Amino acid sequence: MQALHRIILEVMPACKLWFQDGKNSENKTVSNPNIGYGLHTIKYADGQTREFYQIGLSANTTGISVYILGIKDKTYLAQAYGKKLGKASVTGYCIKFKTLKDINIEILQAAIRYGVEAQN
Repeated sequence: MQALHRIILEVMPACKLWFQDGKNSENKTVSNPNIGYGLHTIKYADGQTREFYQIGLSANTTGISVYILGIKDKTYLAQAYGKKLGKASVTGYCIKFKTLKDINIEILQAAIRYGVEAQN
């Protein structure tokens, strides 16, 4: 996790950091704790907006997830980076893998960089 933290900060050196404990307003656990980087504004159908992180990092018993939010084309990550990443599962906005040694770090950095640039 520390290595991934450094990698993300190389791509986004002056970003806002978010630390989520995974609990909702009633103190119930609803997700794994995660670290967020940058700023992404989520727009809802009713016109409401909410600020959230742009890149997220979370670990659990099955491995590590890197979230890249705000990419409009939900097939892009898998098509552009999926086969080159190594032993990873890639969905619309999430890259999951067991350990860093299972993936190509340079390709992960490229995917994160793409997500950041797509927002800006």
